[in-house]
Amino acid sequence: MLRKYKADLFLSPDSFLSLRTKVPTCLVVHDLAFEHYPEHFVFSQRLYWRHFSPLFARKAARIATVSTFSKQDICKTYSIPEDRIDVVYNGAHDEYRPLTYEEREEVKKQYTGGCEYFVFAGAIHPRKNIVNLLKAFVAFRQRQPTNMKLVIAGRPAWKYEEVEEMRATMPYKDDVIWAGYLNVDQLSKVIGAAYAMVYASLFEGFGIPILEALQCNVPAIVSNTSSMPEVAGDAALLVDPRDPEDIAAKMHLLYKDEFLRKSLIEKAAVQVGKFDWNLSAKKLWDTMMRCIPQNSTP
Repeated sequence: MLRKYKADLFLSPDSFLSLRTKVPTCLVVHDLAFEHYPEHFVFSQRLYWRHFSPLFARKAARIATVSTFSKQDICKTYSIPEDRIDVVYNGAHDEYRPLTYEEREEVKKQYTGGCEYFVFAGAIHPRKNIVNLLKAFVAFRQRQPTNMKLVIAGRPAWKYEEVEEMRATMPYKDDVIWAGYLNVDQLSKVIGAAYAMVYASLFEGFGIPILEALQCNVPAIVSNTSSMPEVAGDAALLVDPRDPEDIAAKMHLLYKDEFLRKSLIEKAAVQVGKFDWNLSAKKLWDTMMRCIPQNSTP
């Protein structure tokens, strides 16, 4: 196809390329989760990605990736020179915005019977660390008498049997609302009406739900690993994702300290200014143009 259309450049937004083409390729790599958590992938996928990804990375004229963390990870894991990789941040949909008091109350009435709630958004699979989130919620509720709920928005993806088992047997299971997959209009409201986002994923190349929450003026509790501190900045509380007690402690701290919560919301308004799809588009275009020899630039 590249020969047929006499392409000047192949932009691959999802980490694939042709190893035989002479057409320069701009490769977008989101993360190397399969290298760090291979047990979370089925064998065939793991085999494919771990074999071909280093070849793709070395073949690419340039690589764009979504965080400084991912850039350093690609450099270290595949021995790619830093000057061949550009950081192009993700953004969040414009639908994610602060809600009015009336809008928040309507959403809470619909999902939690009017109660405040923590929210998690993302696919249900092992890397998202849902089991430890549920354990943390139980520990939080045991520590703090409250009607606070937990809303989990996302579709079951793979290897979610342990989550299903805990869902059926955990204390306070009736206070966990499984909202399933939500479209942008629905999810933006569910996140926007939340007391806080709890995103204790094990590994992320970026972590868009964190940015979506901050853009809604919703404070976040996020993992202290991979790219998540970079995305959240000082607008979130950091936790060890492998320690449910640490997650619960931060949930309790945010619940008890309204001044802290207000401070995080104020910082969120500053942090989101670093991420903008228009700026990302310009940076990606610049990366694409750097892939093409000067004498053939369109």
